[in-house]
Amino acid sequence: MASKGKKKTTMAKLARESRLRERQMDKKAKKDARKNAPPYDPYAVVEDPNGVEDPNGVEDDGAAEAAVTTGPAPTPEA
Repeated sequence: MASKGKKKTTMAKLARESRLRERQMDKKAKKDARKNAPPYDPYAVVEDPNGVEDPNGVEDDGAAEAAVTTGPAPTPEA
């Protein structure tokens, strides 16, 4: 038999509770993934998709080796 009483919970509250449960499940999944992930190794060798290995995992395109000058710029003499 169905109850003839007034519904106690609004749709807004049900929606909030549903979103909360979903966020909690996402958070638990992330936590479990972190627990099951291998530990971070800063010295691990990272392979480049092109087949070149870089021990630091950093790409070097040579731009960082540009000449650095200090002081005022030289003035051209006429």
